[in-house]
Amino acid sequence: MTIKNCKVEVLIPEVFIVKLRNRLNEMGVLKVGKYDHVLSYSEVRGYWRPLEGANPYDGEVGKISSGSECKMEFRCPYESIGDVKRVIKSVHPYEEPIINVFPLL
Repeated sequence: MTIKNCKVEVLIPEVFIVKLRNRLNEMGVLKVGKYDHVLSYSEVRGYWRPLEGANPYDGEVGKISSGSECKMEFRCPYESIGDVKRVIKSVHPYEEPIINVFPLL
């Protein structure tokens, strides 16, 4: 079986969504039929603790933090996932962005 598409989830601060959306759309990966810029996002809450040697976007080394961010979701061609991850990392402010990729059957 060949996997043609995948679902991507990215946890990202809301202020970066439009920039990331535009960059991904320029690549042509946010198309569904005769539509582009196709994605969704929802607000989520999370916890994190930066460990020694980390350079956190938010929070302090050694202290547990919590806050809001968004889960951005979209479908894209599986063959583009390497380029998609590179674009996400170039726009994303986190030192270690969470990028989940799910193959779609």
